[in-house]
Amino acid sequence: MERRLALIGFGEAARAFVPGLNAALSAYDLRLDDAGMRDAMAVDGVAACETPAEALAGAGAVLSLVTADQALAAAEAADGLEPGAFWFDMNSVAPDTKRAAAAAIERRAGRYVDVAVMAPVIPKRCAVPLLLGGPDAADGAAMLRALGFSTVALVDGPVGSASAIKMIRSVMVKGIEALSAECALAADAAGVLDALIASLEASWPGAGWPERFDYNLERMMAHGTRRAAEMEEVTRTLDALGTDASMSRATAARQRAIGDRRLAAPHGLTAKLKVLTA
Repeated sequence: MERRLALIGFGEAARAFVPGLNAALSAYDLRLDDAGMRDAMAVDGVAACETPAEALAGAGAVLSLVTADQALAAAEAADGLEPGAFWFDMNSVAPDTKRAAAAAIERRAGRYVDVAVMAPVIPKRCAVPLLLGGPDAADGAAMLRALGFSTVALVDGPVGSASAIKMIRSVMVKGIEALSAECALAADAAGVLDALIASLEASWPGAGWPERFDYNLERMMAHGTRRAAEMEEVTRTLDALGTDASMSRATAARQRAIGDRRLAAPHGLTAKLKVLTA
C-alpha cells in the first residue's frame, strides 16, 4: 500500500525535505495562493490542498512545518487527522507550546511526536539531525526513517524534552548571530571593521570571523523575522524555567529589526553592511 504523508506548511523546510521523502505527498499552507506556491508544489509532485482536512485525509503521518506562531493553531486545526496517524511537530517552539499541541492531537486520536530540528535544513535536507521526544518517539523514529530521514535520535522524557534542548540551544546560536550583527555594524560605523576582525582573529585563532560575520548577517537578513518568532518562544521557555530571558528578548528584537526590513543579502560582508546601513 502506498505511504501517504501530509505537509502542513510549505516553506523552506518542507521544500528542502520533499525530494528525499518516500511517500505520496499532499500539502496545505496558509499562503497557498501566494505567487508561485501552487506551481512549486506541482513541480515537486505535491498535491496542493485547499484545507488542512483535505491534506490530512488518508495520511498516516504529518510533518508540521509552520512558523512558530502557527504551531499550536496548526495542531488545533487538525480535524481531518486519521486515527493513529503520527503528527511530527518540527516547529521551533517552547515546551509548553508543544505540550498544548500534543493535547490537541491526542484529542483527535493522533500520535504526537516532539521533534527538534537541530541544524539548518539546507544543505542537509533529509539528513538534518532530528531529536525526538515523547511517548511515541521510538515508533515515530522508525516512521521518519522509513520516510527518508537518516539522522534521527531520541531523548528521554515527555513531550517538550526535545524542544527544551532546541530552545535553550537557540539562546546561544541565535544570540551569537545578533551579537555578530551588533558588533559588525558598530565597527563598520566607526571605520574600524578590519582592525576589529584582526583583533578577534588574534584572540580566537581559526574562528573565521569574516566568514562568520558574513554568514550570520545573511541568515538574519533572510530569516530574521522567523528567527525572532523562535526567540520569542525561547523567552517563554526561559520565563517558565524562571532563569531570566533578558538576553533572548534582546536577540529577538535585533533579529526582527533586520529581518523585517526584507533586504536581499548581497555577496560579501562589506556589501551586506552597506545595504544594512543605507
